Amino acid sequence: MTPFITALLLFGLGLGTTLTFASSHWLLAWMGLEINTLAIIPLMAQHHHPRAIEATTKYFLTQATAAATLLFASITNAWITGQWNIQLMTHPIPTTMIILALSLKIGLAPLHTWLPEVLQGLDLTTGLILSTWQKLAPFALLLQIPLSNQTILILLALTSTLVGGWGGLNQTQLRKILAYSSIAHLGWMMLIIQFTPSLALLALLMYLIMTSSAFLLLKLNNTTNINTLATSWAKAPLITMTTPMILLSLGGLPPFTGFMPKWLILQELTKQNLALTATLAALTALLSLYFYLRLSYAMTLTLSPNTLAGTTPWRLPSSQPSLPLSSATLLAILLLPLAPTITALLTL
Repeated sequence: MTPFITALLLFGLGLGTTLTFASSHWLLAWMGLEINTLAIIPLMAQHHHPRAIEATTKYFLTQATAAATLLFASITNAWITGQWNIQLMTHPIPTTMIILALSLKIGLAPLHTWLPEVLQGLDLTTGLILSTWQKLAPFALLLQIPLSNQTILILLALTSTLVGGWGGLNQTQLRKILAYSSIAHLGWMMLIIQFTPSLALLALLMYLIMTSSAFLLLKLNNTTNINTLATSWAKAPLITMTTPMILLSLGGLPPFTGFMPKWLILQELTKQNLALTATLAALTALLSLYFYLRLSYAMTLTLSPNTLAGTTPWRLPSSQPSLPLSSATLLAILLLPLAPTITALLTL
């Protein structure tokens, strides 16, 4: 793919997301989502491999179904209420349909089954775009929809945290593990999105930083499954030392950055008299933490057979972290001391 075509497709991604951000009309928001989908499909299929083509086809069919449901629900809402405004959704049936359509778009459980399969068929760069940028536009719409009954969103969120932890337990492919990680993190965001939208945005920002760091480090290390993690020390010692901390941060283990949004969300749920929901979410987080610990164990406490006196001729000289990666890694690990300041800003 030529640089011009790549730049054009990336511009389409930015245009679609920006259009959805800026729109208050359902048709414009739907157009933005469609531009976004059509722009990423060539990026997904650029590697002429059966797995990439299969992943692209699955993604297209899933997104087309979600977009058709979204359009049908918005037309139904306009027919019933006479309103096309996103923030004036009053009828429960179209609102529920739109929530389910957007959940399918971002991969919330139980509408999640496409995400691990699609992510497994992509390279790490396109997988990074799918796991981060493609979540922004549907998330912006979920932020704007008023819900009179939060039960459906809480059920979807708790199911996502459970499935995201449970599904990653027996996986050996890192892209599938990161897909289930994405499902679990989105569940945490959906738990709080109707009560404290600013806290949901903070959780989204932390997720973007940590996931970007994880994908970029795995790409730099050329690692796609657990078996190759044991050889990481020989290829790139500095990256191998940093990656377990990123993974534990994704798992929400203190004193890393990932603990902060989980801690604040549990605190807010308790304030909203949802102590049982907070307890269930905290218990499901332990499932996710288990497979992150498993990955960290594979990287730090297991080594491939090698001779201590020998050199490592396969060490790649090009594996040098860039400035954006270094910055994202520091943010993904060391933001927890700023939690009081961030909490104070959220209360303004």
